[in-house]
Amino acid sequence: MPDSGSFADWSRERQQRIERVLDGLMPADAARVPKLVSAMRYATLGGGKRMRALLAYAASELTDAPPAEVDASAAAVELIHAYSLIHDDLPCMDDDTLRRGKPTCHVAFDEATALLAGDALQSLAFYVLARDARPDAARACAMLAQAAGAAGMAGGQQLDLDSTGSALDEPALTEMHLLKTGALIRAAIHLGVGRGSARERLDTEALDRFARLAGLAFQVIDDVLDVEGSATTLGKTAGKDAAQHKVTFVTLLGLVEAKARARTLHDEALRALEPLGPRTRRLAELADWIASRTS
Repeated sequence: MPDSGSFADWSRERQQRIERVLDGLMPADAARVPKLVSAMRYATLGGGKRMRALLAYAASELTDAPPAEVDASAAAVELIHAYSLIHDDLPCMDDDTLRRGKPTCHVAFDEATALLAGDALQSLAFYVLARDARPDAARACAMLAQAAGAAGMAGGQQLDLDSTGSALDEPALTEMHLLKTGALIRAAIHLGVGRGSARERLDTEALDRFARLAGLAFQVIDDVLDVEGSATTLGKTAGKDAAQHKVTFVTLLGLVEAKARARTLHDEALRALEPLGPRTRRLAELADWIASRTS
């Protein structure tokens, strides 16, 4: 049965849970490649909102999956996310020096080690899913691969690089973020529900709509915080988008309208949950958190 406690307690317990799972997944052969393993641990553990893992755990309540059944899926999406952050911060990408309130991986170690750490985390994500004895392990790997590849996160990053310094309209900006951010969010949700026994009864169209709207709301708020936040509160460099002349929802719509758009996306996301029945409480609370976050 779904946990009936407060969202703060539920999210804290799940964050602590996924931290333990991720810690246990780190390579045991640190004596052979200590620098690489240290970089993997540095980039993965001890920080982050764990939003994608939380979405997987929340979605799993729709299909009665216990948390232990969701751990592998939640860990896999967090490992992909951690690898993507390492690579996004590299000098050849966004060239950033601060992530989660500490120096980025290539600053703390070196560029080559950071690149290898990202590669290793990506392969570890698929190992975690593939070693699962469940019959849908191959399907889960395929879903995550699509979300992380050219049809998802990597493709969105390429669009982001190509668009820097150029004009984008709102549909193009939305498409870019549906790939760069939204694809992994969608995968987290579907991997979560896939761990339960009642997934055949799900309205997958409604679930997809929720994932799309929640992912866009997250990005709009991210753009707002890049303008209004500070490095101290965000844990990363503030004002980076403006410095790199990137088109964002704020530069396109203005700050006031961007905030209004985030509220609209949040409201639409909650409405998208209505056909999914009574077990959407945690997904709704996560949508509320996405819309109201300050970091």
